[in-house]
Amino acid sequence: MNKRQSFSKEFKLEAVRLLNAGKKPTTDIARELEIPRNPLYK
Repeated sequence: MNKRQSFSKEFKLEAVRLLNAGKKPTTDIARELEIPRNPLYK
């Protein structure tokens, strides 16, 4: 059974900052953060 990942507030804020900067595709950001791409959209 997979365990649900939880992320700190700081991690989430950094992920949103990277997405909003628009300098990299979402796929690249997800790879760098070592998380699946779909949680970035949520």
